[in-house]
Amino acid sequence: MRSNRRRLLWSVLLISVLLLAGSIVFYREIHHSEDPVELFEDRALDKAARSAPITVRPDTAAPSPLSPMSIPLQLIEVPKPELAGQFLRMWRVSGPNICGALREAGIEMSEWKAASMRNRNYECYFQRIYERDEVRPLSSTFLKVRGNEMGDVLEIRAKIIGPTTDAEGRLAPAVLRIFEIIVKQSCWRDFEDTLASIQNLRNVEDERFGSYLGFTREAGSGNNFNFVLGLKATSASQMRTKTYFSTERWLATTNPRLMDSLSPSLSANCAQ
Repeated sequence: MRSNRRRLLWSVLLISVLLLAGSIVFYREIHHSEDPVELFEDRALDKAARSAPITVRPDTAAPSPLSPMSIPLQLIEVPKPELAGQFLRMWRVSGPNICGALREAGIEMSEWKAASMRNRNYECYFQRIYERDEVRPLSSTFLKVRGNEMGDVLEIRAKIIGPTTDAEGRLAPAVLRIFEIIVKQSCWRDFEDTLASIQNLRNVEDERFGSYLGFTREAGSGNNFNFVLGLKATSASQMRTKTYFSTERWLATTNPRLMDSLSPSLSANCAQ
């Protein structure tokens, strides 16, 4: 019995020793097998670092110094006054020209000149008194074309007192001729239908596409009439268009081509 126990004890002890020895050997094998791999990787990296010199790539995104920018003149779209009439109501005749047309029709208009020494407004006018009393005219015709030193027309006004009429109460042809010439010279043909009201001495006030015509009987006076014709841009779109074509909104330039394009040439040609 005792011999059997001793054999069993030695067998267990032997197995324990063998297991311990095997574990030690297995651990050492694993440790030695990992070291060469790490050593090889470290050496490879060191070699690659020594053999490949460091090169600095230029930063392509770095901004280069900006050179002065010059804007070609062709990129600046300056207003063309000859096209303004397609978008905006404007006078197509100058002050001197309309005064000359009235003179050619037999109406003794004055020359186009400054209204006074200290006044920048220019004008030509006509006045004829047919009859008067000790206080005021009883029958007269007054006409004024007002503008600026560049010859641009601002407005035309007239006043007739005690006008001569025919048997049917219509305005005398000699006076009506004044308004016919004004409407014709302005080239605003949409106002031609107002001449019938003027001939019959009826009130007419018409505002069309940025312009205004009025022929009205003077308040408190039975036989006095006032006439006015001029530009009146009231809507937002008309005001913006007027601002664009205004030469006062553009900077002065030394380029003669641009200066010529900003200086309108007015004529009485209504075919445009």
